[in-house]
Amino acid sequence: MVFAAKVSEVPEFGKKLVEIGGVQILLVKTKGIVYACEHECPHQGAPLQGALVKEAGKLSCQRHGYRFDLVTGICAEHKECVPLKIYPVEIRGDEVFVDLD
Repeated sequence: MVFAAKVSEVPEFGKKLVEIGGVQILLVKTKGIVYACEHECPHQGAPLQGALVKEAGKLSCQRHGYRFDLVTGICAEHKECVPLKIYPVEIRGDEVFVDLD
């Protein structure tokens, strides 16, 4: 587990882009839960920093609207799409740690 950011730096229903060991990771917070995922949409590589957090636990790519589950990475509406890479997160006080392995 590697330190990524402070929980307070990730806005509610918002995102924060961080770089850990040369890898760009998008932190997303919904209803107080912080998720970590890859920064690019697996559909066509659009950067997800501009994605919308439409509902708890879902991230919607701004390019084509593919909605990815932030727990599984799956896009239920487009099952043929490669899942979004999700990274395990651990919260320690006000610190977010991400497991890149």
